[in-house]
Formats: sequence, structure tokens, C-alpha cells
Amino acid sequence: MLEFLDKIPLAGLALVAFVLGLAPFYPEPHLVEKLRMLVQGQLRKPIDIFDLLWHSWPLVLVVLKLVRMRQTGAL
Repeated sequence: MLEFLDKIPLAGLALVAFVLGLAPFYPEPHLVEKLRMLVQGQLRKPIDIFDLLWHSWPLVLVVLKLVRMRQTGAL
């Protein structure tokens, strides 16, 4: 798994995280909406939970990639 993470270019991954994290751009990004729902305790429907996971997985990979780069001295 770590070798796979090492092969992913950070710039491409950051671009995917930015676009998918903010899509749709109008009226409000899904990730912002779902995080607000989570904080308010309104995230109950399975589609909303799936939506949160779908729009946040690239951001999670960016964080894991940065941690991995720091561990290997590449950052």
C-alpha cells in the first residue's frame, strides 16, 4: 500500500482533492455542506454519508501522502 502511495504524484493528487472537494462549486461545495451537517448532527441519510466519503477521500490521500513523504525524508 505504501509503495502505491509513493507512486502517486502529489500535484495530481492535490488537484483531484481540490476539484472533488469543492465540486459542485455553486451554490455550496458538497464537502463544506456535509461537514456542516456532520457538526450539526444532521448527517443521517446514507446518501449524505456516502457523499461525505466520496468528496473527502482525495483529501485523506493527500494527508497520508504528506505524512509518508515526511517519514521518508522526501518533504
